Amino acid sequence: MVTDITVDLLRRADGVYQQVDADPTRHALAAAALVAEARASGNPEVLVVALRAHAWALRAQLADDLAKRLLDEAVRLARSHRLPARLGDVLVTRAAVNAELGRLGAAQRDLDAAATLVSDASLLHRDLQQAALHQNSGRLAAAAAIYRDLLSRSDTPAAIRGKVGNNLGLIEAQRGLTDAALRCLDDAAAAAAVVGPALTASVMQSRGWVMVQAGRLPEGLRLLDEASGLFERAGLPLGELYTEYADALVDLRLVPEATAATARAVAEFAAHGVPLMGADAQLRAARLLLLAGDHLASVDAASKAAASFRSQRRPAWAARADLVSVEARLLAGEAGAAELRIARRSALGLERAGHRAAAVHAHLTAGRLAAGLQRVATARLSLATAARLARRGSILIRLDGRVAAAMERHLGGDDPGVLRHCRAGLSDLGRHRAALPSMELRALASGHGVELGRLGLEVSLRTGSATRVLDWMERTRSAALSVVAPPGLDGLENEMAALRELHAELGRPDAGLETSRWGDAWPALLARQAQIESRVRRATWMRQAGAAVGDASMHPAELRTRLAGATLVEYGEIDGELFAVVLQVRSSRIVMLGAAGRVDDESTSLAFSLRRLTMHRHGGALSAARAAVDAGLRALTGLLLAPLGLPADAHLVVVPVTGLHGLPWSALHPAPVSVAPSASSWARTTGGTTPGADGPAGHTAIVAGPDLPGAVTEVAALRRLHDQATVLVPPQSTVAAVA
Repeated sequence: MVTDITVDLLRRADGVYQQVDADPTRHALAAAALVAEARASGNPEVLVVALRAHAWALRAQLADDLAKRLLDEAVRLARSHRLPARLGDVLVTRAAVNAELGRLGAAQRDLDAAATLVSDASLLHRDLQQAALHQNSGRLAAAAAIYRDLLSRSDTPAAIRGKVGNNLGLIEAQRGLTDAALRCLDDAAAAAAVVGPALTASVMQSRGWVMVQAGRLPEGLRLLDEASGLFERAGLPLGELYTEYADALVDLRLVPEATAATARAVAEFAAHGVPLMGADAQLRAARLLLLAGDHLASVDAASKAAASFRSQRRPAWAARADLVSVEARLLAGEAGAAELRIARRSALGLERAGHRAAAVHAHLTAGRLAAGLQRVATARLSLATAARLARRGSILIRLDGRVAAAMERHLGGDDPGVLRHCRAGLSDLGRHRAALPSMELRALASGHGVELGRLGLEVSLRTGSATRVLDWMERTRSAALSVVAPPGLDGLENEMAALRELHAELGRPDAGLETSRWGDAWPALLARQAQIESRVRRATWMRQAGAAVGDASMHPAELRTRLAGATLVEYGEIDGELFAVVLQVRSSRIVMLGAAGRVDDESTSLAFSLRRLTMHRHGGALSAARAAVDAGLRALTGLLLAPLGLPADAHLVVVPVTGLHGLPWSALHPAPVSVAPSASSWARTTGGTTPGADGPAGHTAIVAGPDLPGAVTEVAALRRLHDQATVLVPPQSTVAAVA
């Protein structure tokens, strides 16, 4: 018998479900209370609706196991009391929970059963969940078709329209269609504004992820940070946000920070028992282990992720995980024909599923592996496919495409083609770096062009032309240094003021007396300093780009003019072999110097000997330490400078290769030496002076930094050589004073 009380309870139960869908945290207690009230009423239909509402609230908090138990009870009640429409609604809801639990087969069975049970209005919800299931399984085209159909219908409510626009935007981004993705998310945001905070937070998160995929990394980070605030205010878990934040950090080459974000995501999903998202996080962890060089751990993590994806019937994601395993084995030197088959199969599967960015990387990996196995035809086919698919992708995907195209031309013996693609890729990378707001990110982003630089250098060396080799090295080196950050704090004033205040407190004369003055408070003060510095650093990642880009490199002829009689020595390395390009007034030449490992060994030995000299030693121990240093200097001079045949009084401008920047170059050569990261950057900063000019153009400054053992003693010795110098030692050698 249906009473007025029953009708009221049903109306309230339906209303609570809608409220939970819009704001699950706020209405979770109301849903739980309604379940208790429904049990007391003895009405099975009311209890079915109440259980569904409470389960949906629990699902939003990642309590999927408990949500499923409630939904299982609701299914039994609806079947036993012959409530077909209510049963259909519950099956649709349970399908979403089953999907998050990684039970995609069970989710599909629920949706199939619900298709003939739900009302016309509920059929829209069923179609939404079917599309989401296709999307989670990697069937992007099937999902997109359903989403577009739902958007075309005039009776689609705002709650469904917002979710559909959000999910379709993610698919468009995966296909490399950023503008289409952002249009979908604009529509989703408009719908979310009238629905509730949960959907608003999800759309903001998706917009941030899309910006990351498009290569607009600082903007993506800013939006993800805004989404984090929305999730926290809505009382929603942050696990999925951590994984997408990790994607952005990886693209920025901020691997330690990305690892920390991924670890938080893995822990949260594991604690809540959400296999679907947990497998995604595990795959990101495997990728990060690969970037960190821990190849065996990467293979293990990727294999576990692949097993999870296969048990969840998610072949596209299993292909991604397989690809990480292949890459790790390739870098470890353990990849063979079996791995090549896996890489090609993964690439083709990802391409067919519409995962464009992942397919580009997969074809590139297959091409690299095939080339290493001397399967030239196979390698060229895979590389050409990667280059073709990358043309409409974001900047970082296009860079992969340029690498693939250059490698394919290299295998075909087309040196001009190699250089053409390398130049185009480095030009794209230069624009990408210019859009990044901090010097840290611009320097890290340079890593994306390492392979392009190496390929171009190989071709340039084969020409035998010293000026061409120098021109290429300058093109790859100086680009990372040609962006000048805008002045000003740009909104960081409060953080910097707090940091200065803390530094002033820590810098007091008795601040170092940790046990007597500060006691247990000292670690807390240092932790506070680290937190402020971290916030400042993170803020610089997300500032609006306002950098100016100068000329990337100077032509060797202009460099020769700027040298004004000095000699430029620019070092390079290719396949473990060191070489130097020597540029003088009337000549230029390439000098091969032998294995880089020999120089590395001598550099390590010299660094150890120099550290011994800084210790308080006397007599024989001091003499032995000095003798070891002198021997190390002679050895490095013999390896790096003697083969160049330069006069002892030659004024040098030295541009070291990675690993040689820390050498005491002035101790290796008796005449004046200038050391710079690139010849072009040196030339731009000389202001017309050169090592060969008569005296410096400005005053000499000698500075001892804080907390540097031996610095003050060294400055005192230098002061005797420069009697007119400006000398700054702690506590006067502040940043402002030095600047």
